[in-house]
Amino acid sequence: MLSRASFLRLALASIALPLQRASAGEPEDISDDTIFNDPETPTAGNAAGDIIIVDFFDYNCPYCKTSAPSLEKLVKADGHIKLIYKDWPILTKTSLIGAQLALGAGYQDKYLEAHHALMNIPGYGISEDAMRAAVAGAGIDMERLQADLQMHGETIINLLKRNLAIADTIGLRGTPGFLIGPFKVNEALNYQGFQRAVADARARGRK
Repeated sequence: MLSRASFLRLALASIALPLQRASAGEPEDISDDTIFNDPETPTAGNAAGDIIIVDFFDYNCPYCKTSAPSLEKLVKADGHIKLIYKDWPILTKTSLIGAQLALGAGYQDKYLEAHHALMNIPGYGISEDAMRAAVAGAGIDMERLQADLQMHGETIINLLKRNLAIADTIGLRGTPGFLIGPFKVNEALNYQGFQRAVADARARGRK
């Protein structure tokens, strides 16, 4: 049986989706800049925050969907956290489609709208039709999205390859996964769990 990471590697190597056939190169070497300052990676919260949280997730992961509202709530309430979204589609073929849709929406400055819409679809094994309907319902221009996926598909695939390489490098076993300051957390957290992790990170005095 293929591991989830192996599934993603094969999927990215031979994209056969109705979005974009990419001939992307190998992922770049992993550095702090690749993790924390990738210009293609969506972010939220306070760009100058004293704590960085890196969120690795899959749109077919029920545990990611359980954690997401608590994480978003804390980032908003705290006001001093930079949140970095690492789309990591490792569960099913439609996980990859969802990541492409969300990242493609970023070209019309609506990544977060697409991300939240996809995260709000309950359950596992979400169909492509359901994903597209959710994204359209979030106000995304679907005609432009399709054009952006055709134009920027290789860039998106390269970003997903970098995310996979990062997850492999830091030793994540599955979704959800988080880097919270100096800590790696590979499980779903509730609001209090995120609060404690952020407080511990601040006590360490490190982003």
